[in-house]
Amino acid sequence: MSFLAVDSQKQLFILQRNQLQYEQTLVMNEANWVSKEMGYYANEMGEDADLDNDPYYIQLQQTEEYLESRQDTLDSQIQLLDNEISSLKTLVNNNIKNSCGLNLIGS
Repeated sequence: MSFLAVDSQKQLFILQRNQLQYEQTLVMNEANWVSKEMGYYANEMGEDADLDNDPYYIQLQQTEEYLESRQDTLDSQIQLLDNEISSLKTLVNNNIKNSCGLNLIGS
């Protein structure tokens, strides 16, 4: 019966992974918006604009860097959870097989 507890833990990890994937989608959407805003803003300012000293453009660049970093962090967390889920799935399957084997021997 310990496989039920392990399976519950696996389900919790799946729920956490799904939440991280949702957050990842939000971060990607925001990063896409920032990237487009940077392009539109640069286009509006013209070729002669000094964007390296423009406060709004600098803020957009910093936001983009933060979102890229957040994306990398989320990717790592999702990968770790995927590994844990896979390990727990194997453990549950092995426990079920062992339990069924013991039941057959006891019959």
